[in-house]
Amino acid sequence: MKIEHVAIWVKDIDKICEFYRKYFVGVVHPIYHNPAKQFTSRFVTFESGARLEVMHRPDIDALFHVEHLGYAHLSFSVGSKEEVDRLTKEMSTDGIQVVGQPRTTGDGYYESVVLDPEGNRVEITV
Repeated sequence: MKIEHVAIWVKDIDKICEFYRKYFVGVVHPIYHNPAKQFTSRFVTFESGARLEVMHRPDIDALFHVEHLGYAHLSFSVGSKEEVDRLTKEMSTDGIQVVGQPRTTGDGYYESVVLDPEGNRVEITV
């Protein structure tokens, strides 16, 4: 198992991606946009293979009642859809709150989302 990516909420995706490209030699990937949710994101990949998802929604403050932008979720790659399903079910059985059932997202990820004991979002993906 490995950390798949870390995601942050931002006001200006292009500005933030340029920062990580310029100073940390990140490779900025094409923009993804989901018009139904007014969601936009870009991934930045670093030499080590680590990835940062830079995300924006115009209503993020109201939607999630955030006091500041930044950390959104931690994502773990578990290797297969079956393992996403199994681990999500195990966590649910153990009383971990599942806030996003296993599904394929608009940008092609198969994932579920749970809350850690302090309410932080943890994405479980292939």
